Amino acid sequence: MPTPSGGGAARPRAAEEPRVELELPLGAAAPFDLAAAVCSHGLFMMAPNRWDPAGRALVRPLRLASDSSVSLLARVSAHPARSDSALLVAVHGAAALSPLDQDHILEQVRRMLRLSEEDGKMVAEFQAMHPAAREAGFGRVFRSPTLFEDMVKCILLCNCQWTRTLSMATALCKLQLELKCSSSIEDFQSRTPPIREHNKRKRSKRQSVRVKLEARFSEDKLEGPRLASGGNGLTNLETYEILSCLPSVASEAIGPDDSLEPSELSLSNDPHLEGRISDFPTPEELANLDEEFLAKSCNLGYRAKRIVMLARSLVEGKVCLQKLGEMRKMFVPAAEEASSIGSTYERLDKELSVISGFGPFTRANVLMCMGFFHTIPADTETIRHLKQIHKRATTISSIHQELDKIYGKYAPFQFLAFWFELWGFYDKQFGKISDMEPSNYGLFTASHLKKSKKLEEKQL
Repeated sequence: MPTPSGGGAARPRAAEEPRVELELPLGAAAPFDLAAAVCSHGLFMMAPNRWDPAGRALVRPLRLASDSSVSLLARVSAHPARSDSALLVAVHGAAALSPLDQDHILEQVRRMLRLSEEDGKMVAEFQAMHPAAREAGFGRVFRSPTLFEDMVKCILLCNCQWTRTLSMATALCKLQLELKCSSSIEDFQSRTPPIREHNKRKRSKRQSVRVKLEARFSEDKLEGPRLASGGNGLTNLETYEILSCLPSVASEAIGPDDSLEPSELSLSNDPHLEGRISDFPTPEELANLDEEFLAKSCNLGYRAKRIVMLARSLVEGKVCLQKLGEMRKMFVPAAEEASSIGSTYERLDKELSVISGFGPFTRANVLMCMGFFHTIPADTETIRHLKQIHKRATTISSIHQELDKIYGKYAPFQFLAFWFELWGFYDKQFGKISDMEPSNYGLFTASHLKKSKKLEEKQL
C-alpha cells in the first residue's frame, strides 16, 4: 500500500500549490538509477514526458483511477531521505488523493520504469550475461504509463525523421487539451457536423460521433512543422514551447527544493486552457475524431487513420488490451524457457497483426514495450548501426540473420544487448543523454550523425 512521504496523511505543499507526495519503495529493484531507467529509449523524449536534467526528475501528467478524464502533473525523483530504497512521486494539483488514486499513480510509474518483480528478475539475468550493462546500470527500457500510449507512439516511429516523430507526439498532447477544453465548455455533440461519406458509401450508423473542430481552431490553428530533408525545421523544444504541453523544467524553473510555482502549472496562454493539464489522449478521446482533421491538425499523414482505427477498435471492443495483458502474463522470461517465449510472442504478434497498420516493425516495438526482448525491431537505423559499428552490410530482408549472429549469445535478451550498444553509441556522439537539454533531442537524426562523424574524423 503506497504511503505519503514521511508517513501520515497526504499533505499539500502550500495553500496556493496543492501537492501530494507519495513514496514508491524500490524493493528488489534497488540499487536503482532513475536517470538510466528513464533516459534509455527515445520514448522518454516524446510528449508528454519531460526529463529535467538538472533536477534529475521525470515530469509528466498521469491520470486518476477514480476519474480517467483527470490528469495531474507528477514529478518522479530520487527520495531525498531514502534514495537507495525509494522514489518520491510528487503529484501537483491535488490536496489529497484516495488510496485508489495513489495506487493507480504509482502503478503507472512502475510501468514506465519497469519496477515489477518480473522486470527485476529479467534485468538481473541480462546483467549477469552482460557485465558492461551491469556496470552502467542498464537493463530497464523506458515505456509509457499505458500500453495504448506505447502503441500509438510506435506508430509515430514509422517512416519519418525523429524530429517529426517528436512534433507529432507534442501535437497529439496539445490536441488532447483542446478536446478536453471543448468538451467541458459546451455540448460536444451540438458542435459536431454529420458524419461524412467517403467514396459514396455510408459509414456505419454508430451512436458515437466524430468530432471536427475546425471552428475551434480557426483563430489559433495548430500546424505541424514542415521538416525539410536533413532534419531542418523546428527542434523538439521549440515545438514544445510553442504548444505549451508541459511547464518548463529548466534548472531555473525547478530548484533544489523541488518547488513548482503556480504559474508554471498553467499550461497555455489560451484563457480557456488556463490551469489545465495536457496529457496523451485516450482511446475514447481519439475514437470520435475525423481522420482528416486529425491528420491535418497534428501533421500525422497516413498515421492518423491507423491511430483512429486503433482507438475505435479498443472503444468498440474489437481489440482488448486486458486480453493482451493476460496473454503476456503467460510469458516466462528466462533463457531456459525459449519455447514459452516464442509461443507467447507468436500468439501476441498474431493478435496485433489484425490491427490495421500494424506491420512487423510496429508490432516488434509494441512487443518490446510489453517485455519481449528476444526480437530486435529492424529499420534503416538498425542497418546503419550494423554497417557503421560492425562493418556488416545488410538489407531489411537479411538483417535478422546478421542480428542473430551478433546478439544471439544474449538470448532471450538480444534487444537489450543491441540497445545498450546503440544507446552507448548515441552517448558518445551527442554527449550523455541524461544530461542533454530537451532542445537537443532533435539532433538524433542521420544528418547530425554524419556531421558528428565528419567532425570526429577531422579531429583525428
